[in-house]
Amino acid sequence: MRAAAAAAFVLAGAAHAAVPQTPDAWRRAAVQDIEEAVRITLANHPGAHDPANPRFRANVEDARQQGLALAARVDSAAGYRAALQRFNVAIGDGHAGLYADLDAATLPVARWPGFVTAWRGTGLYVAAAEDGGPPAGARVDSCDGKPVEDLIRQNVFAFDGQVNEPGHWWSRARKVFVDYGNPFVTVPRRCRFTAGGKTVELDLAWQPQSERMDRALKESYNGQTLDVGLGEPRKGLFWAAMPTFMPDDRQREAYRTMVRAVETGRQRFLDADAVVIDLRQNQGGSSVWSRTFAEALWGKDRVQRRMAARSARTEVWWRASQGNADHLAGLVEQLTREGQVESLEWAKEKSAGLHAALARGETWYVEKDGTPGVSDADLPTDPPAFARPVYVIVPGQCASACLDALDAFTRFPNTKLIGAPSSSDSTYMEVRWQKVASGLALVVIPNKMYVNRPRANGQGYLPAIYVNDPVWSVDAFLKVVEQDLAAIRKP
Repeated sequence: MRAAAAAAFVLAGAAHAAVPQTPDAWRRAAVQDIEEAVRITLANHPGAHDPANPRFRANVEDARQQGLALAARVDSAAGYRAALQRFNVAIGDGHAGLYADLDAATLPVARWPGFVTAWRGTGLYVAAAEDGGPPAGARVDSCDGKPVEDLIRQNVFAFDGQVNEPGHWWSRARKVFVDYGNPFVTVPRRCRFTAGGKTVELDLAWQPQSERMDRALKESYNGQTLDVGLGEPRKGLFWAAMPTFMPDDRQREAYRTMVRAVETGRQRFLDADAVVIDLRQNQGGSSVWSRTFAEALWGKDRVQRRMAARSARTEVWWRASQGNADHLAGLVEQLTREGQVESLEWAKEKSAGLHAALARGETWYVEKDGTPGVSDADLPTDPPAFARPVYVIVPGQCASACLDALDAFTRFPNTKLIGAPSSSDSTYMEVRWQKVASGLALVVIPNKMYVNRPRANGQGYLPAIYVNDPVWSVDAFLKVVEQDLAAIRKP
């Protein structure tokens, strides 16, 4: 399924937010905005009418109660943000919720203790530290007498992500050592670290955010960000960097250039030692970019047949609401204006179908995603099969269109996932963002849901090879790839 290439854009709401000036005003804003988010969600979200999810409305109500319980204690911008985050965590779906959209000047300056961490495997490790801090590579055991896992659950997952998703531990547990000013948590003061068989306890010296912190935190996430494009670290080993599926103009052209290079130099790839597809930093967007690359690598007809066979029973149900219809109409205008020909016809078709369903007063615009009876077998007319090893680097935050990429790449047995467990999706997709009346926050609303999708609700991917290096550098992954290639070559 080719999702639209839309970066999320905002419909409806105040252009400029009037920032609350008193504790009572922040409290009222938190309450009002959570209540409005519930109304917008129930009016537009597919889950509100999903026959396979009869508890959706009750779940939203539970999230409402949890959010309002914190909202009643709000007296600042940071508290406002935290109450909204609790609302989101209780909903339990990254494609539903309410996200603060506040100017940085209204929020406390983030703080760090002079080091950053990364979750690897079953523990939290120091990825980088300033002088006097814990040594890089040290494992964090506990803080203030509390096991670090418990601290992460209390300070991070109570406000961000889903504690039961392995990928969220890899992408979000590191935030336990960033103080965002959340008034409902207590930051750790003294922690125990283990390195080289020795244990040391250190008092944490929290200090304001700095460029060093920003850089170290970003790199502890997925390592250094590469530009979209194709490289060759050594002869016969190709490296396709795909850090985003929400590309800007320059990145879109880089994707097109990469695809042309694969198509025109196909024999080089057929003879290659391996291809690495690097999804570090990727947080979704449009599946058109990964799908086009897969078609160039494995063959367009071959990929299309395998994906059609995979989704033969899948249907896509678009929630016919005025807000969703307006979004798709705006998307058509945006793609036309930007010249995004890869997705424009797709958007026109969906917009027409959704508007027609809305005009008929129907709840759904239903389309078939697959064709029953399609075979995924190769045909004599197919180009030579690409059978060289493909390594896909999977980050913990991989979701949405990033998961769509894994759906396509793993249709082929020469693909091996390395890195971390991915995140997962619900069956609610194709999101837009809508401002609440205060202008202080955005409601995330999916426009459609999958029915009979092969990848189940909440199902992600696990890597064949976990990469537990605290620093996810290109060199670390090259080492993993070379070791695996050497093992494959052994008689």
